[in-house]
Amino acid sequence: MAAPGAERLARAYFALQAAGSVVWWILVFATTPIREATLGGLDPALVAALDVPLFVAASALAAALPLRIARGSATVATVWTLIVTVLLGLYATLSTQAGAGVIIMIAASGGSIGAWCFLTWGRVPTAWLLVGPFAFRRARRRRTPTAHIVATAGQIVVFWGLFLVVLPAVIRTLELRWRVALDLPAGIVVAGAALVVAASALGVWSAAALTVEGDGTPLPSAMPNRLVVAGPYRLVRNPMAVAGIAQGVGVGMLLSSWMVVAYALIGSLIWNYAIRPHEEADLASAFGDDYRAYARRVRCWLPRLRAPR
Repeated sequence: MAAPGAERLARAYFALQAAGSVVWWILVFATTPIREATLGGLDPALVAALDVPLFVAASALAAALPLRIARGSATVATVWTLIVTVLLGLYATLSTQAGAGVIIMIAASGGSIGAWCFLTWGRVPTAWLLVGPFAFRRARRRRTPTAHIVATAGQIVVFWGLFLVVLPAVIRTLELRWRVALDLPAGIVVAGAALVVAASALGVWSAAALTVEGDGTPLPSAMPNRLVVAGPYRLVRNPMAVAGIAQGVGVGMLLSSWMVVAYALIGSLIWNYAIRPHEEADLASAFGDDYRAYARRVRCWLPRLRAPR
């Protein structure tokens, strides 16, 4: 189902993108600091020769033309944005220049993709994210509790290792390489370490509740066979998500990396708006009125100080 006003929002985004890029190009040619921060040593005239028609003009046409033609212009602007983001990222990584430009283009890529989806389908097809290990399926009932515990432990090692160690390390390295790091107070590191420990404890507690009480694992493709309302699930409906977001923010603080903190917060938005609606629909389908009653009693994000009766 298309989101209300999706086309209008997409056109407004492309109009804003076109206007913002015009202002940016004026500043690039008028001020050396802006040019160096966003383009480094690249020739602005050469870049503009390609960017003005493929990004500025295409975005403006996507905002103004009839829908059928606007979709083609939006496709051109979005594909060009992605190409520039990749190439500028490689340039910044190799040269340590134009880091601010990469950050701007990453944001533009995300916005362009979303607006293109709205203009093309009237919505963002979030169901495409639910594939492989992220597709919702119940765990096999024939597995023993020990098998579920072993599977859960393996999931924690793999997913925490990837999302809380490998990716943050890569992001922090790029942040330093692109010279966009910020000086943060020393106390941030200590607070980050404390947050990681507390959030990890919540994550383990939540995983244990799903494994022991639910006859399953935290992985979407091996979800619990029973509705879990015990442990941290008495206080908040999504303690695993709360823990994961807090862990990501804590790792960012521990690394003194604003980009890792942003990565965690953006991940929380993706989970809340793209994944959670599908998960809740799956739970309502699997557990019916029991889940709907539970959802009415327990909040999604903010834990209650006392468990509801």
